[in-house]
Amino acid sequence: MMKKSIIVSVIVMLMMVTTAVAQEGRDKFMVQVDGLGCPFCAYGLEKKFKEFKGIKNVKIDIETGDFSFSYPAEKALTLTDVEKQVEKAGYTPITAKVERANGKIEEAATAEMSKKTQGTVSKNVMVAGNCAMCEARITKAAGAVKGVSDVSWDKDTKIMKVSFDAGLTSIQEIEKEVAVAGHDTKKHQAHTDDYRKLPACCKYERLKY
Repeated sequence: MMKKSIIVSVIVMLMMVTTAVAQEGRDKFMVQVDGLGCPFCAYGLEKKFKEFKGIKNVKIDIETGDFSFSYPAEKALTLTDVEKQVEKAGYTPITAKVERANGKIEEAATAEMSKKTQGTVSKNVMVAGNCAMCEARITKAAGAVKGVSDVSWDKDTKIMKVSFDAGLTSIQEIEKEVAVAGHDTKKHQAHTDDYRKLPACCKYERLKY
């Protein structure tokens, strides 16, 4: 009888431990957000999401619009809830994905994603350069990409602001063309030969990767 009681106790303890571990599991959410133009924007988005009690590991990249965080799995936060919260913060969710604690991966419905990626979006990207000649070269390269409607570059902040039709191109393609013109971006480094072709006044300090 004593032996059976011990076995039952062990089983109960194992069940309790398993339940506790499951409750400690966290879902990881990844969202691409349109409209983040500055650190204050990122602060506003993070502040809005802190209304979700238990949120952790918040990361926001204002240049790419990538936003990620983890949330307790037992609360079963949905992608719809996340998208609505982004909109409440004043921004537009482009794509949304979650890796559940149990390994399951969910993405926003294809129709919704397609709907949200249509139309014009704006991005801010770090582009290396020095002067007015650099500005002309950068904006010309980016502006030549099909789908780009507006582009500017600030020589002081090194930030290129570009608006484009997400159905025709992407920020990655635009950055590639800027790199071909001889200018490093945060994610695409110009080829050494293209950099060497730049005039002396445009020889900026290369970005580190």
